[in-house]
Amino acid sequence: MIRLVRCLLAVAVLILTGTGLARAADQVDLLLVLASDVSRSVDHPKFLLQREGYAAAISDPHVLEAIKSGPHQRIAVCFVEWSGFGAQKLVIDWTIIDGPAAARKFGDQLLESPRSFADRTSISGGIEFATAQFEHAPFESTRRTIDVSGDGTNNAGRDVRLARDEAVAKGITINGLVILSDRPLSWNAEHTNPPGGLDNYYRENVIGGPGAFVMVAENFNSFGQAIINKMIAEIASARPRRYAALSTLLLASARPLEPLSFRAVRTD
Repeated sequence: MIRLVRCLLAVAVLILTGTGLARAADQVDLLLVLASDVSRSVDHPKFLLQREGYAAAISDPHVLEAIKSGPHQRIAVCFVEWSGFGAQKLVIDWTIIDGPAAARKFGDQLLESPRSFADRTSISGGIEFATAQFEHAPFESTRRTIDVSGDGTNNAGRDVRLARDEAVAKGITINGLVILSDRPLSWNAEHTNPPGGLDNYYRENVIGGPGAFVMVAENFNSFGQAIINKMIAEIASARPRRYAALSTLLLASARPLEPLSFRAVRTD
């Protein structure tokens, strides 16, 4: 009996030790949900520009350099598409990005996936769905961020501020990437061009958490560079001094890494 107890204790120690090692191996510098608007106002050309922008951004050398600057030198990303009430989909599950190969694979998978929806615009539903993804993440990080991109106001589901506040209360930061429309919708002009501007709407209703910010792509064609700058700012926010300075520059300056129609708005 004594031998049996000793054996069971030894096995328990091995299991606990192994679990500790596994948990340490599963640490990443950032858990990032990319939450993309695919509502009716996002037509097919705009949809392709978003998909291609995300796919290119994840493999951008500046983004990969920022990832490698972290203590674990890797982040975990998942990709969500959202539209109207109850219309949310996990397009790509949690994936480690630790270098060019992983980034290219993520981008290729994204480009090959079909569009999920073309419904109304429930930013609140998108935030709720994105928040739930952290509960299923097989990786751990002290930093959890939702990256919401969209071209209109919340017009379905519950009040977006309630969803935002619940996510922030869980320690999640929500950043916004606003895509301005060149021309208002003929059937609902204030959806994409609300009074005060869509960036102000996102700043007051969508983003939240420490250091949360809104970046603005002046049109869908500038989306690709805007998402690169946004990802660098998110990844670099807890990095060595060189990257912290880069993050501050991207958030405070109207000049991106490459010239294009882009500006940034930050709140503290």
